[in-house]
This record gives sequence, C-alpha cells and structure tokens, in this order.
Amino acid sequence: MPRNTLISMLPLLAIASASMPAMAQDTDGTASVDPETGEIVVVAPRLRGQVDTDVPPLLELDEEDIEAYGVGSIEELVEALEPASGSSRGRGGGRPVFLVNGIRIGSFREFRSYPPEAIRKVEVLPEEVAQRFGFPPDRRVINFILKPDFQSREIEAELEAPDRGGYVQTEQEFTWLRISPDGRLNVNLEHNDSGLLTEAERDIVQTAASIPGVATDPDPAAARSLVADSRSFEATANWAAALVESGTSLTLSTGYEHSDSLSLSGLDSALLVAPDGTSVLRTFDADNPLTRETNSDTITLAGSYARALGDWQLTATLDSSVSDSRTRIDRAADTSALEAAALAGAFDITGDLPPLGEAGFDTARTRNYAGATKATLRGRPVLLPAGELGVTLDAGYDWSRIESSDTRSLSDAQLTRGTVSGGVNVNVPIASRREGFLEDVGELSANFQARADHLSDFGMLFDWSAGLNWQPLDRLSFSATYVNSEAAPSLSQLGDPQTVTLNVPVFDLARGETSLVTVTDGGNPLLPAESQSDWKLSANWELPTKADLRLNVDYIDNTSRNVASSFPSLTPASEAAFPGRVTRAADGTLVALDTRPVTFAETRARRLVFGLTMRGQIGAEEERGGGSGRGGGGGGSPAAASPATGGTGERGGGMDDGRFVRLQERFCGLPEGQAPNLDGLPDRFLQRLRAEDGTVDPARVAEAQERICSADGPPARGAEFAQLRERFCAAPEGTIPDLAGLPERLLERLRGEDGEIDPVRVAQARERICGEDGETPRASGEGGGNASAPAIGLPGRGDGPRRPRYFLNLSHSVELENTILVAEGGPVLDQLDGDATSTFGLPRHSTTLEGGLFLDGIGVRASANYLGSTRLSGSGLPGSSDLFIDDLATLDLRLFMNLGEVIGPDEGLLKDLRLSLRTDNVFDGRRAVRDGNGEVPLRFQPLLIDPVGRFLGVELRKLF
Repeated sequence: MPRNTLISMLPLLAIASASMPAMAQDTDGTASVDPETGEIVVVAPRLRGQVDTDVPPLLELDEEDIEAYGVGSIEELVEALEPASGSSRGRGGGRPVFLVNGIRIGSFREFRSYPPEAIRKVEVLPEEVAQRFGFPPDRRVINFILKPDFQSREIEAELEAPDRGGYVQTEQEFTWLRISPDGRLNVNLEHNDSGLLTEAERDIVQTAASIPGVATDPDPAAARSLVADSRSFEATANWAAALVESGTSLTLSTGYEHSDSLSLSGLDSALLVAPDGTSVLRTFDADNPLTRETNSDTITLAGSYARALGDWQLTATLDSSVSDSRTRIDRAADTSALEAAALAGAFDITGDLPPLGEAGFDTARTRNYAGATKATLRGRPVLLPAGELGVTLDAGYDWSRIESSDTRSLSDAQLTRGTVSGGVNVNVPIASRREGFLEDVGELSANFQARADHLSDFGMLFDWSAGLNWQPLDRLSFSATYVNSEAAPSLSQLGDPQTVTLNVPVFDLARGETSLVTVTDGGNPLLPAESQSDWKLSANWELPTKADLRLNVDYIDNTSRNVASSFPSLTPASEAAFPGRVTRAADGTLVALDTRPVTFAETRARRLVFGLTMRGQIGAEEERGGGSGRGGGGGGSPAAASPATGGTGERGGGMDDGRFVRLQERFCGLPEGQAPNLDGLPDRFLQRLRAEDGTVDPARVAEAQERICSADGPPARGAEFAQLRERFCAAPEGTIPDLAGLPERLLERLRGEDGEIDPVRVAQARERICGEDGETPRASGEGGGNASAPAIGLPGRGDGPRRPRYFLNLSHSVELENTILVAEGGPVLDQLDGDATSTFGLPRHSTTLEGGLFLDGIGVRASANYLGSTRLSGSGLPGSSDLFIDDLATLDLRLFMNLGEVIGPDEGLLKDLRLSLRTDNVFDGRRAVRDGNGEVPLRFQPLLIDPVGRFLGVELRKLF
C-alpha cells in the first residue's frame, strides 16, 4: 500500500469515544517512522461499523455529543438531526436510510426505542451514499454504531399541555435493552393519551355566522373539535443475533399498535327559508353533536439477514405490516323535504319543527397489507489503479393491497400492486492520492446506477443516474449527480373510493369569502406515469477551525412531467386550470368542489440549500497542575496540558490515570525510529497531533512522547495509579485501605471538610479505581456498563473546571424557481409569485435549526423554524382580494438536567434520573393571514390555524 494511502488514513483513527476506551481497539493498527522523510505511516482500519465510502459525512457525533442533545431515544435523536439528515433533493423520499453498525436493517422500528446511551457513534451521510445500499439518491443515510456491551432499563413519563389550557397530553414508556457481542434484545411499551379541544375553548367564530338568522341558532363551537380525544398503545419486541464464526447477523422485529380517537363535526342544522324571504338556521338535537369515531389496529413484522460471501456482503431485509382502520361517522339528517315545506309556508320556521326520521351513521373501513423485501450484494471485485471498483447489486419485491369500503361512496375498492425491482450501482475510482495514481487531481470517482421496476398494475418503469465525487483537498469535496427516473401514482391516488362530504368550510379567494361547500374526494384511475429529471451539485467543506465545523451547499434542479398531484388550493388560477372541478351557483357563490387528484403537464423547481453543522467545547483548555479528579487542587501531570493528552479522557476534558498508563505503554520504551501506535486514540487526542493540513505532525508526536515518557512527570503519576490500584482493590469492600506513604496531594482528596479521611470519598475512589482497566466500573449485575456513568479518577477537589459542549445544525433553503405548467399550451402557475397550490403558499426562504449547550449534567436545546412570507393572488374582479401570509419564526426550548450530577449524590434513585422541561413555540407564533383590506378571513383565524400555540411539558426519565 503506498505511503500516501497510509498517511491519509489517519482521520479514520479519530473514532474512539472517551468513555469507552476498551472499544478503541476493535482491530490492531501499526505505525512507523520513515527514516528518510520522517513521515509517520499508520496502517489502521475504520471503526468497526463505519460506512466505507469516499464521500465525506455531513455530520459525525460521538457519545459526548449525543449526550448534549438530551434526547430519550434514537427516534428523538433522529428528529433532532432533521436539519442535517433531511434530503435536499426535494422529492419526498421519506425518512433517511438507516444503518446499524454499517448494515442496512429491515425497519426503523427495530431500534428506534433504544436509549441514546447505547450509541457509540453516529454518521450522517449525503444522498449519494444511499446508492451503495440499493436506494436512489433521494434520501440521506444515518449510520448508528452501537456499543458492543450495554444493558439498560428505562422508564419515561411525560405531562404536556398548551399554556392556555384546553386539554392535557400524557405519555408513559418502558424500554428494556441488552446488547452483547452475541446479539441484541429489546422490549418497548408505550402509552399515549390526549384530551379533546373544541372551537369554543378557543373562541372560534363560526363560518355560519355570515348566514342570515344564525343568531337564533345555538353556537356550534362547542360541538366542533380542533384536537381529537385520542389514545394509543404500542408494544414492540426486537431481537438480533450475531454468529461470530460465520460473520452472519440476523434480526427480527415485531410490534402491535392500537389507537382510537373521537372528534366532533358540529351540530345537525338546516337553513330554513320562509316564503317572505326570512331565514333562520335551525338545529336538531343540540345536545348531541355529530361525531366521528376511529379505531385502528396495526401488526408489524420486520427482519434482516446479513453475512459475508467471500469478498461480498449480502444483506436481505423484510418489512411488512397489516392494519385495520374502522371509522363511524354520524350522518346529518336529510332535510330536503323540510326545506321545501318551509319555503312553501307549510309551518312556522321559528316554531316547532315537524319530526325527522333517524339519520343513522355511515361506516368506513380500510385494510392495508404491505410487504417489502430487498436483497443487496455489495463488493469490490476489481482493483483499479486508483482503488477498488465498488459494485452493489439489488433485487426486491414489494406487495401492497388496500381493501376499503364506505357507505358514503358509490362502490367499494380493492387495489393490489406487486412490484419486482432490480438494479446495479457501480462506483469507479478514477484518481487517488492514497493510491498514488493521478495524485495532483485528488480523490476522484464516478458513480453509475440503473434499475428497472415492473408494477403489476402499471407496467415497466426505468431509472438511471450518474455522478462524480471529487475531493481536491482533504477537507473539501464536490459532487455532481444526474437522476432520470419514472414514478407511478400511488394506489390511493389511483383507486381510493369516491366520497362526498357536506358543509366543508372553504375560503373562496375569487370572492373573498368562506363558504360551506360539498367536497368530492377519492382516486383518479386516469393518472399517467411521471417522468423525473434532476440535477444536484454539492460542495462540502470542513473548515480548518478548532471546532468541528462543516459547511454543505446543494444546488438542486428538478423537472417533472405528467405529475400526479392532489388538487391544489382553490385560487382563481387553479380554477381556470381545472374549471370542471369547481361548481358555482348563479350568483357566483361556491357550491361544490371536486378535489380528486389531477395531473400537471410539467413542474420545474430550482433551489439552493445551505447546511452548517458545528460542534465543540467553549473556552481554551487550561494548563493543569492538578490531578484528574473533580476538584481544583493537587499537583498533577504536566502531560495534562500537552498536545498528547489534553481533552482526551473524561467528559470534562481531563485524563484519568488508567488511560495515562495505557498511553505510556504506547509511547514509551519503543525502539529508536519506531513511532507509537495511534490506532483507536480519541479524535481530540489525534487533533492535537495533526498539522494545519490535517496530517500527523512528527514534531508534535515527538513532543507528546517526550512529555508522556518524562522521568519527572507523567511516569510518576502512572506509578502512583498502579500503587493506588493495588492497595484499593485488594482491600475488602467497606474497609479503608492502607494509605501509608501515599503522596499528600492524593490524601488531601480523600479528606472531608474536617480534614479527616472520609470513608465516603474512599469508597468512591475504590469504585472508580477498581473498575475494568481503571475505567468506569460496570453496574452490579449487568453485562455492560451503565452508559451514563461518567469516567472518573480520584474523587475530591482536584479537577479543574469542565468546559461546556455545544452543537449547531442549521439548514437554510432558498427557492429560486417553482413553476407548474398545467397543460401543454395552457397557463403556467408561478408558486413564488402568487399562484401557490397549497393553503399557505410556497415561501422563498425557509430555515430549520437545532442547537444546544451542555455542562456538568445540565443542558439546553433550542429548535427553531422559519418560513418566509407568501402571497396568493386573487382574480382582480370586484369582491376578490389577494391574500397576504406573513412570515413565521418559532422557537422550541428544552432544558434538561441529570439530577444525580446536579444536586447529588449521583447514586441510588438519583443516579441517571433526568428531569426535562419543554416549551414549544416559546413566543406563541402563528401564521398571520390578511386580505387586501387588512382583515382576517374566518377560515384563517389564528387559533383555527394553530389551536395549540405555546406548549409546555415536563418529563422524568430514569435509566437503570
């Protein structure tokens, strides 16, 4: 292997978490010094479970970074990573591709409930990496590298509610997890409950208020719900086995979920008109509002199988589910005969009403069956001058079926689709500094992908893509990808049963009013296949700063033809494009709307997406004269301030004695000319050994080696620790070991405030010193250490101040163009200039941000979102008006504290007990919608748009 190849692999060594030093040596690595050039040559593999790719990650997190997020599960962590993990391509590919230890899994459900303490490292990789696992480049990749030996039991309880009241939401969750070298086992139980919120509790003005005579009608606000009364229960079990001898892994996941909800649909009313033209809105049975009750049951089953076949990696996955949903909808009374009698003067419309027959109710039922299988074969079959040729072969079969019935529809529906798919992805290295081929070019590779899908109900569809990845500098990379694909409408878009819903409030932009209209919904069997043509250009720059700071810029150009879409928001432009879908009365009043899916001839979108990720610690590391405990006194090791040791040990940036002993073993007593083995050292350690260009600096290594191996410095400290370990670990538990002859600075840290030896401090020292390899001891009765226990040395007042950790993930999108050609030769809708197809339009600018700060068991996380202002154009005719939607910025805050660390002692009930306080939408912001006169249409009342607003919550989480 060429020397440059070995040197360039140094960044791969930065993978060991400070709290899991035993895991830093999954495999061996070697290092030596070239006698001619003085270069340090290191041969070391990646961290076991990392993704082997030439495309740099967008974000990497170690254990301490993950702790700073303050999340309770992997699912919550994924939500917090959305600014960095959401695809910029804009095709709605869904959630990222998830890997566990570098292996594709059957379903996210397999590990979403794992506590974050089980994670050793997280990698977020760009869309191009998804191709290496058999997916199109429309989803980013998140790889979770788990600890190989971990066990926990977790209980969570949450209580949440809007600050203005109305309802309460609760959640209880129990999770048990065991990870060992032989496999994983996980059980999770979760229960959620949410109360009912009505329009009356938010003082919503009813749409019917504009109808003459409404004042005599009971206010229907209490009979209309904004938030349904709902509850759910979910149970999952996940199992994984690793057969070490054959290199095979097998996973199986199953789950059951039940949910039910109740919502209110208003009062059963009719507008009665007398012969003289007077009118009144009359209500039948005001004490019994119309209701909608839904309950559903879902069973899931997923699994995966992975093993090595020679130089190839085989992975096969299955994800399946069966769901049954049942909805009971109260039927409004048939008042047509009553309305005709009133108009004929047959009775007094303000007096007693003639009796009406029983209205009854309608029933809708939907059963969904789904199964998706995928098998991939990944390998590197050919060695080229610039590296190994990467090949991924994939094949799969997806099957889905929808069975639906609705007493309101004209017919039942049974839709079935089976899809056979196959594809190939080839990654061709062209130039490589590592391999010494076309070195001046840098790292350059090309990627090609082709696939075909046969849909049982739609025929053949073809996709292909090509891309280039170029890394001219170690910290700078570029990529270009072109994708040409075909997509079929979904089964529901094609064949959902037709339904008719009465009295739906719709804002009529053409007349500037809200009307109660009859809405027809369902599928459209005439939708064609969509063709997509996309360009994506990206740049990724790791800035040369102390902090881990990365900037990613994407330019996306999407063009699609024959686009199946839901019916756009009703505007004069969309009405002109689809005139047959809108029905008006003779006076122009909106009467009915057909919202079944439509086809656009062509859509075009161009956007820029800026991503920024940053993590690090605040403040400069201090020269230390103290030991490695948690106080400020004592004379310590000069190595604590050296490039070799600062910030490589504990969470606070110090180094415990056990680690220092192992450093001495690596750096001291080596033959002349041989460099120390750097394999598995923490990233913060290696950063101090690197020059500005990112390569290891021999001078810095020599300086670190001199400090570590100095006769009057660190070796004495290492000897002290060995002596302490022998004395403390040999003494029976509960007794004070022989302390005679120990340095005074160490004895000082064992004394209490009265100057006497404190048995509690001695017990703490014994627990810490006698843990495995001098590290954090394992919890009693557990195979794996309690992940949240800090790595510690001697107790007492010897530590210097710990530095706060911070992180920031930012994504900002700028829409450059977004147009819709409705039909060939027809109108072009500009969504950035008033022709929006969605209710609130398409903002040109949008931003998401996640940031946090963590120190000594206390952390704060902020989540911010910004949506720019938009405009919906009216028709320009009398009565019509433009709608102006203001921009909106919201901020969510989460404060969390580990009570054992903060108020102490960090043991018993308080150990790993976390209290979290949550405030969503801190400033109670909502979209503000106004017409040309500055008035708010009824349909866009702020509390109707967002009835929740500021949301408060408290959570208790205990990890055992």
